[in-house]
Amino acid sequence: APVGEVEEAMATIWAEVLGLAQVGRKDSFFELGGHSIALLQVQRRAQAAFSVTVPLHAFFVSPTVAELSALVDAARTPAHSTADLDRMAALLNALEN
Repeated sequence: APVGEVEEAMATIWAEVLGLAQVGRKDSFFELGGHSIALLQVQRRAQAAFSVTVPLHAFFVSPTVAELSALVDAARTPAHSTADLDRMAALLNALEN
């Protein structure tokens, strides 16, 4: 079974796209019947769910829920740095005006 927030969400996305009742953390996307169109759907949903860019090659290098989720989790921006980004954006806006 998926472990943690990211794995659970990723497993749900895969199950919905692939039309499966459930997906395990060690299941391979391609062994479950994943193909290019499904891959693009999962990529789009994962990017929307986690606000990260999931490159297509990541699915080939890390084809399981656990492996891909680890990449997504590592790419997620920590909540505390969002405030820093907001301050930097405000500073840039002030400098442009």
